[in-house]
Amino acid sequence: MRVFQMQRLTAVALLFFLTLHMIVVHYPPFHIDFEIILERMVNPVWKVIEILFLFTVLIHALAGAYAVLTDYEQVARFKQALAWVAVVAGVAFFIWGALTIWSWQPPV
Repeated sequence: MRVFQMQRLTAVALLFFLTLHMIVVHYPPFHIDFEIILERMVNPVWKVIEILFLFTVLIHALAGAYAVLTDYEQVARFKQALAWVAVVAGVAFFIWGALTIWSWQPPV
């Protein structure tokens, strides 16, 4: 799959995730506080949603940065190295973020 196709697909997914995030976190029909967020983050369904959101954001951001950087002639000759840096950074940040989200437990 080409970089611009990945970015377009993740943009559509981000529309879903950002809408869900804004409705649930920022504009709920009730008062939201830290206790409600703590309860929500214990639920494995919300953890999976947050991990999918993280995955989508990382792919979208790294594909966009790659596309912008390779548009410059001075950087274009390093396309393959830049792609590997993006992949390694994306995998590392995804693992770090996913482990943080999945292992999170509320304070006792």
